[in-house]
Amino acid sequence: MRTLVFFGGATLMLVPAMVTATLYTAALERRGEELQVEKLATRGELSAYLLARRLYGVWMDVARMADLIDPTDLANAREQIKFLSRLDGRYSWLGIANLEGKVLAARDGMLEGASVAQRPWFRRGLDAPTAVDVHEAQLLASLLPVSAEPYRFVDLAAPLRHDGSVAGVIGAHVNWKWVEEGMAALQAPGIDVLLLSRDRIVLFGPTDVVNKRLSVGSAFAASRVTSAFSRERWSDGKDYFTVIVPSVGFADLPSFGWSLLVRQNADDAMASTRELIRAFWFILGAGAVVALLLLLCAAQWLRTPLRRLSESAEAIVVDPGSRPPHQETRFEEAARLSDALAHMQSKLLGRFQP
Repeated sequence: MRTLVFFGGATLMLVPAMVTATLYTAALERRGEELQVEKLATRGELSAYLLARRLYGVWMDVARMADLIDPTDLANAREQIKFLSRLDGRYSWLGIANLEGKVLAARDGMLEGASVAQRPWFRRGLDAPTAVDVHEAQLLASLLPVSAEPYRFVDLAAPLRHDGSVAGVIGAHVNWKWVEEGMAALQAPGIDVLLLSRDRIVLFGPTDVVNKRLSVGSAFAASRVTSAFSRERWSDGKDYFTVIVPSVGFADLPSFGWSLLVRQNADDAMASTRELIRAFWFILGAGAVVALLLLLCAAQWLRTPLRRLSESAEAIVVDPGSRPPHQETRFEEAARLSDALAHMQSKLLGRFQP
């Protein structure tokens, strides 16, 4: 009886509890992933916005200069360039070129008289405001102070107009270190914000992937989606949650073709959720142990009067004059059975007495 009550009760109690707990913890883990993705997406969108605003400030300077400078008035052009160059140290080079690509005026006179006709910023700047992705210094490499690392720039350019017609191009080389400083400020412990070129080259990010072409699925999707999330294994053998921000732009800032990937190690991201799940299972297990002990006590409580009654019944069968059954009061059925045995014993005694 005790075994039947214990194992039957344990089955009825534990099976539904285990099924419910398994479904609950699975839902809890899914919700934890969703919250982590939302956090990464928010950080990615904010990072893209802040980086774009940072670059937009430079672009506004170039756009205003394009409106102010008359390429036919070189004295005024030099004054404007000199003023902005001294005011803002972000520019490694700032200058204007005529329609043939000859530099007419520039910061500190660098490249004046040289031809920039083959440079992408000049060719594209003749047609419309443009931005050129990061590249190493070409013509300026020998003119700038010696550096342990090659100089790298991003370029911004816009047409110069005179009497309504394009008369030249203004170009600005922005030091890449300034962009890197902005990206470094966007990082957070355990979260990597990667800046990706349109060719999937990591322009800024962890040292093990920087300047490398990414082959993970999120990198391929970066230029084709509005936003996306994936969980994928990277080259270091670890799984990451990755959120894609497909563009970095603000207002009329010309596009560099950049995208952002925000990633976080999946194990680190889910650590708090899994700790909560482990605590839940521990509490559930402790509760189950207590419940089983109580169930065992209940089974024993039920078994005791039934055992006494069965022993009394066996004794009465052998000897009607044996000790009367114990008066059971634990539960109604046992009490009724106890009374019935006592009544039966008294009848048997009356039958066998002379």
